[in-house]
Amino acid sequence: MNTTASRPPSTFPSRLGGAILLGATALALAGCANPRADEALFAQQAFVGMPKQTLLSCAGVPERSTAIDNLEYFTYTSSRTVAYQSYTPFMGPGRFYGYGYGYPYYGGYAPTYDIRNFSCQATFTLRNSKVERLVYGGPEGIGPSQLAQCQTIIESCLTLVPQQTPVASSPTLSAPATQVPTR
Repeated sequence: MNTTASRPPSTFPSRLGGAILLGATALALAGCANPRADEALFAQQAFVGMPKQTLLSCAGVPERSTAIDNLEYFTYTSSRTVAYQSYTPFMGPGRFYGYGYGYPYYGGYAPTYDIRNFSCQATFTLRNSKVERLVYGGPEGIGPSQLAQCQTIIESCLTLVPQQTPVASSPTLSAPATQVPTR
């Protein structure tokens, strides 16, 4: 009589695989986080109400400025160029025939460069010498990489904004309890 035939198969390998997959997914998503872009988005609300003098002292003199009616517009720009080196495979005669990187006779890898430009234009709208709005733009549009570049414009002003802490949520929104007198 075989008692092991009725035992269900072990699920340990599938559980372990699921845990590894979940952990790898969490790490991949955490790697996508961009704290510099988050700071740039935070500044759009945090800088509202900032006095003009404070803005000029922390961000400096704007690259462009104009005034229309009772509104002032200050535009700051920031850009950087980054070159990433990679190697592209190629086919052709090797170095023994006078050119190429092949070893020894055929094919190889040639260094190539991926050039990327990141730029941002931050425009502050001021009314009555106080920041009313902050808008980001740029020639490539605004994505996470461009928002990170926008952070370089406002980073020295971020130290002047009080850090906000999340409000503790309460499970109920009731009035404070009153003590009942005991007899």
